[in-house]
Amino acid sequence: MALPDLNSIERPGSTVRYLSELAEHYLDLPIEAIVKQDILRLGLAFDEQVLAGSYKAKDYFIFTFDHVPLKNQGEGIRFRVPEEIRIEGGPFALLPTVVSVRVNPQSPYKIGLNHGQVSLSLNEEVLGEVRFPPEPAWYRHTTASGKKPGEVAPVIEWGYLIYLTVFRNCQYFGKEEECAFCDINHNYRQQKGEGRPYTGVKSTEDILEVLQWIDQEDTTAQVYTITGGSITDQLRGKTERDFYLEYARAIEARFPRRWLGKIVTQAWEKEDLLPFKEAGIQIYHPNYEVWDADLFRRLCPGKERFIGRDTWVRRIVEATEVFGASHVIPNFVGGVELSEPHGFSSINAAVASTTEGLDFFMSHGVVPRFTAWCPEPYTTLGTQAGPPLQYFCELLRAWKSTFEKYKLPVPPGYGSPGPGQAVFSVSAFMDVVGYRGRSAAMLA
Repeated sequence: MALPDLNSIERPGSTVRYLSELAEHYLDLPIEAIVKQDILRLGLAFDEQVLAGSYKAKDYFIFTFDHVPLKNQGEGIRFRVPEEIRIEGGPFALLPTVVSVRVNPQSPYKIGLNHGQVSLSLNEEVLGEVRFPPEPAWYRHTTASGKKPGEVAPVIEWGYLIYLTVFRNCQYFGKEEECAFCDINHNYRQQKGEGRPYTGVKSTEDILEVLQWIDQEDTTAQVYTITGGSITDQLRGKTERDFYLEYARAIEARFPRRWLGKIVTQAWEKEDLLPFKEAGIQIYHPNYEVWDADLFRRLCPGKERFIGRDTWVRRIVEATEVFGASHVIPNFVGGVELSEPHGFSSINAAVASTTEGLDFFMSHGVVPRFTAWCPEPYTTLGTQAGPPLQYFCELLRAWKSTFEKYKLPVPPGYGSPGPGQAVFSVSAFMDVVGYRGRSAAMLA
């Protein structure tokens, strides 16, 4: 069958046949990237029988990334699913592909047993064998304050990244200020409502204690990220800059350059960034979320009111003077350009807008990354239908071609690039880096 018209937002059902047709059309994209984006788009269903044994369970490190509320997940599923899966083999001969877990009991993608092997199926057709990430040995410890490592300094990306959400709320609060796609505050409320220990503001003492175990016992983690919600006024008597700077200084003073340090905050002026660079932070992520000016205003109302889209963009570019262009890596939320009611009415229009932003930033040496939008139930956008898979194929093609046009270096802090190597689990942007394409004959 013919692929849908890009001037529409048609959403054909996901089948192995449809994946094959996309693979034949997008020969410049690895099939691993196409499958990965579809799983991220639709989420995963789980047979309870596979959720036994020892593996690294989902820590809900900042957002839920789930299609259903925690209260609607079965007792045998809730808090038992793995952080990520790694799929390989099957009819597409997939190279090992790491994908973040987003719970959706209605997904056509299901993790179950096939002849005793944990496998991923799409509408009952097996796509490959599945592994869950191992739980680090240091997860066995408990801090002096009684906290488990997964609450303080969880790892994601198959253990590569230590994720430090030091402030688990955001002061952009309520529909008039919260980013319409973000559920950081809702995630916090859900976790607490389920009775989980979920510290709102983490102490530097707890973090340093866990990092000490990682330093002594771990060889997988290579990077840490300091992040959390925006602070529009003060938190514990500190401005946003000073609040996050405390953590950066504490970590780098105790473990200088032990791991590559990243900071994810709002877009700041250069003078506010200099102390982070001096402390030892190497990568800066001032996430701009969506390129279109009108959508930025509608989807990021707090950011528009407190900082403004044009100021945000200017500050991203000027941050290159502090960290170097290759070390300023802002994120955008891939697919939110098609969200209702204000998004674009076609795949072509959405990708054209985002490509304009990609070209702007990459022409300055800045390489944006993206996460795949997950319509989470308690956000302003709610559980509307997400983007079609063909949108993500077009987005990956646009990202890859723009990246190659400017001959930019591989983004640091994301591990090895390419299919079978990438560990970044919430989009396939790293899976396409360096991919040379294939011929149609290879698919026969």
